[in-house]
Amino acid sequence: MTNFSSVRRQLAAATLGLALAAVSAQASIASEDVIRVFMDHARILKLDRTVSKVIIGNAGVADVTVSDPRTIVLTGKSYGTTNLVILDQAGEAIVDERILVSVDEANTLRVFKQTSRSVFSCSPSCEEHTPGAAAP
Repeated sequence: MTNFSSVRRQLAAATLGLALAAVSAQASIASEDVIRVFMDHARILKLDRTVSKVIIGNAGVADVTVSDPRTIVLTGKSYGTTNLVILDQAGEAIVDERILVSVDEANTLRVFKQTSRSVFSCSPSCEEHTPGAAAP
C-alpha cells in the first residue's frame, strides 16, 4: 500500500509540474503577443528601421505619434484592445502587434453599485476617472 501512495504522489507532482509549465509557457506567449500600456500613460517604442507609415486599429483606444523616424510614442486613451501596424520605407511590417490598454491597478479604487462601476485614480488623492476625460 505504501508503494501505491508513493506512486500517486509522484504522479500528482509530475502532473502539477506539467500544468505549471503549460501555464508559464502560455503566459510568456501572451506577454510577447501584446504591447501593454496604461490608460492616460505613454509608452516609447524604439525601432530598428525608419518608419514610413503608422496604422492604429481603433484611435479611441490608443493614439500613436511619430517622435522621430525611429521612435514612436504610444498613448493609452481608453480601456480595451486594438492593433498597431508600423511599416518601413519598403512597405514591410516593422511592428504588427495587439495593444492592450488597461488601468494602472496600483493606484485605483473601484466602487460597484449593482450593475454600475466607478473607477477612482488615487494618487495622491482619489478622483473619479471618466473615460475620454483628461487625466487628473
